[in-house]
Amino acid sequence: MTQNRSFLRNLLLYKCLFALTFWNHVSLSVEDELFTSVSDNFPADGSNQTTTSLPLLYTKSSESKANFDWVVIQNTTESLSLSEITNNNVKKLVDLLSNFRRGSRLQNLTLTQVSVDWNALMKLFQTVWHSSIEYFNISCVTQLSEIKRYDFDYSGTSMKALTLKKIQLKDLYFTQDDVYRIFANMNIADMTIADSEMIHMLCPSSKSPFRYLNFLKNDLTDFLFQKCDNLLQLETLILQKNKFESLRKVSFMTSRMKSLKYLDMSNNLLRHDGADVRCQWAESLSELDLSSNQLADAVFECLPANVKKLSLQNNQISNVPRGVAALKSLEELNLASNRLADLPGCSGFASLQFLNVEMNSILTPSADFFQSCPRVRELQAGHNPFKCSCELQAFIGLERQSGGKLFGWPAAYVCEYPEGLRGTELKDFHLSQLACNTTLLLVTALLLTLVLVAVVAFLCIYLDVPWYVRMTWQWTQTKRRAWHNPPGDQGPVLQFHAFISYSERDSLWVKNELIPNLEKGEGCVRLCQHERNFMPGKSIVENIINCIEKSYKSIFVLSPNFVQSEWCHYELYFAHHKLFSENSNSLILVLLEPIPPYLIPARYHKLKALMAKRTYLEWPKERSKRALFWANLRAAISINLPKADENWYEEEAF
Repeated sequence: MTQNRSFLRNLLLYKCLFALTFWNHVSLSVEDELFTSVSDNFPADGSNQTTTSLPLLYTKSSESKANFDWVVIQNTTESLSLSEITNNNVKKLVDLLSNFRRGSRLQNLTLTQVSVDWNALMKLFQTVWHSSIEYFNISCVTQLSEIKRYDFDYSGTSMKALTLKKIQLKDLYFTQDDVYRIFANMNIADMTIADSEMIHMLCPSSKSPFRYLNFLKNDLTDFLFQKCDNLLQLETLILQKNKFESLRKVSFMTSRMKSLKYLDMSNNLLRHDGADVRCQWAESLSELDLSSNQLADAVFECLPANVKKLSLQNNQISNVPRGVAALKSLEELNLASNRLADLPGCSGFASLQFLNVEMNSILTPSADFFQSCPRVRELQAGHNPFKCSCELQAFIGLERQSGGKLFGWPAAYVCEYPEGLRGTELKDFHLSQLACNTTLLLVTALLLTLVLVAVVAFLCIYLDVPWYVRMTWQWTQTKRRAWHNPPGDQGPVLQFHAFISYSERDSLWVKNELIPNLEKGEGCVRLCQHERNFMPGKSIVENIINCIEKSYKSIFVLSPNFVQSEWCHYELYFAHHKLFSENSNSLILVLLEPIPPYLIPARYHKLKALMAKRTYLEWPKERSKRALFWANLRAAISINLPKADENWYEEEAF
């Protein structure tokens, strides 16, 4: 008897299979045939058998089909995907799905390209609700007829998750609550309504089992779930890409969600003015995404106290204020794509482990970051416009000390300024310690300056530079006065055969020997002597210069006394200057007494040079040789002076 019953039931199923195949107008090939087997294992009590798979054929979407067909995208033991559901075939689909009661193996149903009336859509939902399907996905839905109130039966369901995407309502005049109430009161764990231009959602009328809600890419505003006390089990709420504006209202929305752990508010229009208005977040909230909004520095005054993971990427934050409420549990902070000029401190983030500040405006990040943030294990600071200068050297050294805590090093860390270093990786940028240490640079410069000053001072003293400077100044002053003489003044002319320069200690020899022997007798020589030819009222230096310039020769009586005389040095200096300026041979050296080299001061280096290069006359001790001495001296200074000068000399002598 049992075998007969089994045979009859199998025969009935095969007949249904044949009918469906004819209904779909499908031409089968060997590889396309996916007839599903039917279990022979039926209950002994004669109850309805459990179908192991949907008795449909796989049909390629490229094949032609009648206007009442749907397309089978996937058909397995546990999953079914259909497309192009219309008013013409939706009733047959409802009848088919009615066979899969609770306990069937079909768990996943996906419908796409659905275009039906409101009542048909609700019957389809109601049928799926009471079937074995646990995960229902429906997308690209177009509602055709007028929307009316529908009493949805929420009892006896196996469904765990519902996903609706791209829902389009043609009816523009309807009571919105009739739609929102159906979905708000569903007693399932997960629900997604995305990309459907939904402007509101009601709070469930009783304690809801929702754990996951995803309202991605809709038109929801700050009025969502305000004062809603029935979402006590909700753990994840995704409101990305909507039109929320007030961060404070968002915080109050979550304050009654006692189990909320994750909230995604990215890509909205959120602001917070920080006008001393306290925010109130769910205490259980541990992960918050506020990226791609319009939040500024004041956002840190309105954050959940127990948050562990916080994303503020792509906002308008320029600084992390100090003194804000401490986020002691915060472990991960994303501040990428903001306006930060430096790395934030961790004074309010004692548990921070991961920080992302990529793509900000950081030129020279602080080098003491890891000291103020000892728990940070990873820092993402690449893709900033780094200014490669001395201030950046400390940050570059930080990478070596941190032991690989800089994420993306070295490729993401590149010089932007100055222009000449653009594109250079920070690891290849080096400056000497001297160039970057201002104190060391100043000390080095000061030491070098002191050494240079000491060397110059030593050389000046050793070479008697101040004396030469003073003499040069005197000479230029005398020349300047000569240039300003009245018109018609021809300047100094030769009036003397020789100017005598000697030490006062050698004056007896000059007066008793030199002058008498040169000025008397045949071919008398006119001599310029300071005691008789210096002009009263003029400075000694000016008289020396005038006498030297008016004399054809300059006779220097050399002795140990000469090198000890300051004025003799002056006279030698000016005579030597004339020697080179006029390219003349006007110097006559008479060595009265031998001069040991050690007695000649360093400033008499010109005298040393003259005695080494020029021939000088030495005063002989033997009287027999003195006549030759005077003859040689006369020959050295012999010159015919102009007649006018001779008359001037004779008048001056009288």
